[in-house]
Amino acid sequence: MKKIFLGIIAVTALFSCNKIEETVNQTVTTAKEKAQEKATEMVKETVNEQLNKIVNAETIAFDSIFPNSSNLLLENETGRKVAFPNGTPFYVFKYKTSDKDLLLKTLVEQPTTNEAQSKKEFEKIDGATIVEKLTFFERFLPANTIDTSFLDDIKNDKNIEYYKIKRFPNSSTVIFNPKNGMVYQFVEVKK
Repeated sequence: MKKIFLGIIAVTALFSCNKIEETVNQTVTTAKEKAQEKATEMVKETVNEQLNKIVNAETIAFDSIFPNSSNLLLENETGRKVAFPNGTPFYVFKYKTSDKDLLLKTLVEQPTTNEAQSKKEFEKIDGATIVEKLTFFERFLPANTIDTSFLDDIKNDKNIEYYKIKRFPNSSTVIFNPKNGMVYQFVEVKK
């Protein structure tokens, strides 16, 4: 009877040890996975933080760059100022407008610091080079600097219109979607 009792205890202990070992292995594996995820997340945050310091992106209002735009009705306006290490600012705006002609006219009528380097008319341009430049530029931006999801739309939609407005020191590229009135405007500041 003692031998049977000792046998049962030994078998129970063996199963308990296996269960404990299995639980420990699962816990260790889960802890390793969580540690790896956290480390990856911290590296991404640190890289983005450092790139943001280098690129220096900040939120900006449309009318702070284009002060004579009070007659424009812009919806869902968002703007970002990106300053590169050399100090040259670049603005990116996204908004909706129901009146493309008024927008273009207002941008062409903005004050200039040098009329000789400015144009008094907007110019409709081919979008292929713009899409190519934006795709290239997208690779170097830190996460969440600007929303680049619109690139898929402008690559695939043949109805998108592209305009160039040169009013020194600002040179705007306007991308207009006639289907929904969405506008993406990129403003380079010339020196």
